Amino acid sequence: MSIDVTRNGAILEVTINRPKANAIDASTSREMSSVFDSFMRDPDLRVAILTGAGAKFFSAGWDLGAANEGESFESDYGVGGFGGISELKYRPKPVIAAINGMAVGGGFEIALAADLIVAAEHAEFFLPETTLGLIADNATIRLPRVLPPNIAREMLISGRRMSASEAQNWGIVNQVTTSDDLMPAARRLAEKICLSAPLSVAAVLELMRELETVSTGDAMKVLRENLTYRSAIESQDATEGTKAFAEKRAPKWQGK
Repeated sequence: MSIDVTRNGAILEVTINRPKANAIDASTSREMSSVFDSFMRDPDLRVAILTGAGAKFFSAGWDLGAANEGESFESDYGVGGFGGISELKYRPKPVIAAINGMAVGGGFEIALAADLIVAAEHAEFFLPETTLGLIADNATIRLPRVLPPNIAREMLISGRRMSASEAQNWGIVNQVTTSDDLMPAARRLAEKICLSAPLSVAAVLELMRELETVSTGDAMKVLRENLTYRSAIESQDATEGTKAFAEKRAPKWQGK
């Protein structure tokens, strides 16, 4: 196994563990895809945290050693695409990327595919693909959606590095922490999410993805017709949430 998986109550912790740089080959990506697909379908799990082993690399991205041995960038990376989440279709639960070091190339793309990012203060993000004659395909799609076009363009075509603090200023990173507090901070965020109703969380995540390319004028119509949205607002949990608020107690979510 190239990844370590730990269940911590309703939280799943996934650690990329491939010394020296946590680079990901096709086999590792398929492992990650299987883990994240199972996580999304497990009713007892609510949030996943993805991090890397060590303090230097979150992930160096695509394993160029494997590429030199003949592995193609069009290899089978599993149902979730490269890194297990970048193309995973069924995603009703959030994934938090805990960036413990450099997120390089495909490693940065995996972070961008996560729902939330917590980064250690020494972490860096960069895309060296064009300097290698390659293209960061997933980042070419995602990065211009979270950064001003000129900043995204600079990162994509020059390989320039972005610090954790700058990434937070641009809104890519939710929180910057010390190295020692990285995983505790990610766990605190995960635990906070676990206090929310699971159906509501799933609906918000799905709607944000679905409405990403919908005009403001059409968005409300699409929202009202979304089945996940309807299921959430008509659920037993919706009744329980308002009842618990009135009774000044913590809600007991059933996920139905």
